[in-house]
Amino acid sequence: MRIATWIVALIIGIVFGVAGTIGQAAVWGVLPLGLVIAVVGVGALVLAVRLLTGDRWTALLTGVGAMVATLVFSGRGPGGSIVVPAPADGEISTGIIWTIAVPLLTALIVGWPSFSRTAPASARAEENTTN
Repeated sequence: MRIATWIVALIIGIVFGVAGTIGQAAVWGVLPLGLVIAVVGVGALVLAVRLLTGDRWTALLTGVGAMVATLVFSGRGPGGSIVVPAPADGEISTGIIWTIAVPLLTALIVGWPSFSRTAPASARAEENTTN
């Protein structure tokens, strides 16, 4: 059952990664609205998976799915089209921010310590033997 959960998490991450990679370039005036929505969406997805499953590996696979989709769809397509164009010299584009934000958010959420109210069974057993 756990492997099935990991596969579903990976697929969901890929779907969000594709949507974020395509949508990150949308702007509203000077506000990079697509980038903001994409980063918040993927961050919320990975965080929700971590909180709901309590499993770091499932959250990590969700983030890895988004990263893989970002890398695959950032390159030149078979027809020569480019979804995430390279920035001009000296510029930082939304594509670069998106490419860096996904792994950073994933690492932060997966690496964040667990502050559950109940101690793990091994910690309770250890505490009972010392008293």
